[in-house]
Amino acid sequence: QVKLVESGGGLVQAGGSLRLSCAASGSFFSISTMGWYRQAPGKQRELVASITSGGSTTYADSVKGRFTISRDNAENTVYLQMNSLKPEDTAVYYCNRRIMSLDSWGQGTQVTVSS
Repeated sequence: QVKLVESGGGLVQAGGSLRLSCAASGSFFSISTMGWYRQAPGKQRELVASITSGGSTTYADSVKGRFTISRDNAENTVYLQMNSLKPEDTAVYYCNRRIMSLDSWGQGTQVTVSS
């Protein structure tokens, strides 16, 4: 059974940076597509960024050029480097693992960007 544990959230001023980490337990990390989603109060959960087993990345238009997703298969960890943060980036950020159309989720980490 996979377990995903996020860390690195917090409070930051607009224009600042944060780096989120997601450590995954269990097998098959290297062949999984990993992603970061976020959910702001009153809004639906949305994809922020994803990275395939081959390293191909996808980003939401709202974060392109500011966020970078990466993975370390040796450490079973996926990262989200967030720069030039804006108040509208405030949300709970969730790590996601997808393999064979099966999704697993972390518990989420709060990111708050003050103006």
